[in-house]
Amino acid sequence: MTIRTVLVDDEKLAIQGLQLRLERFEDVEIIATCANGREAIRTIKTEKPDLVFLDIQMPGFDGFSVVKGVMEIEPPLFVFVTAFEEHAIRAFEANAVNYLMKPVDEVKLADTIERVRQRLAEKRGVEEAEKLMTVLSEVAPEAAEEFVESDGSADSADRFEKLINIKDRGQIFRVEVASIEHIEAAGDYMCIYTGDNSLILRETMKDLERRLDPRTFQRVHRSTIVNLDQVRQVRPHTNGECFLVLESGAEVKVSRSYRDVVARFVH
Repeated sequence: MTIRTVLVDDEKLAIQGLQLRLERFEDVEIIATCANGREAIRTIKTEKPDLVFLDIQMPGFDGFSVVKGVMEIEPPLFVFVTAFEEHAIRAFEANAVNYLMKPVDEVKLADTIERVRQRLAEKRGVEEAEKLMTVLSEVAPEAAEEFVESDGSADSADRFEKLINIKDRGQIFRVEVASIEHIEAAGDYMCIYTGDNSLILRETMKDLERRLDPRTFQRVHRSTIVNLDQVRQVRPHTNGECFLVLESGAEVKVSRSYRDVVARFVH
């Protein structure tokens, strides 16, 4: 599996240094380098890479602007690379795979590439399953229908977890899933919010979603999951977005891409 990669940095030496460090990874193919944000957006939309190493501080369009600029397509995985540690929180809010400080540490880079491999393997596994179902529907529609029905019966409530064990701050917390109000992604960590507490779980959003009943827990933003049973009010916002007001009074933004989630509250 080749990881088609783009490097973005306004400093030529930084790109060259990263290229040298990535040479040890045989599955990483650098298909393009970009010296500014605008060039990066054009390249990502044209080349559709798997992975982008993205400098945050660049003149004009910074790294976060690049991420926003490619949201209309299926975005690649992003790794932010910067000399300024204060951007870490925003990087994780942007659902980056990782956040690397300059000069890039080789051990941390190796860990990042391994995370990328895992994310891409999950994504491609889902895509292959969808292709298989499409072919099955064409050549053996009855078999495909039986498969969907049997798969749906497996999606009973018993399949999903009622309690989640979370190791945080040296302690293990047993959290009732029904008490979770919402979940926010921060890289490969999940921030779990209940009405009176917040805990950190080291797990990807995709893995956590598999453990939660989709009839109750729905994605309302690319980095946010909400417990629909905890929603008490829908408050419209600008540009087709809105906020969900939860039992505790916390508010969670629903992006335009997930407006269908809100539709179930409107009768």
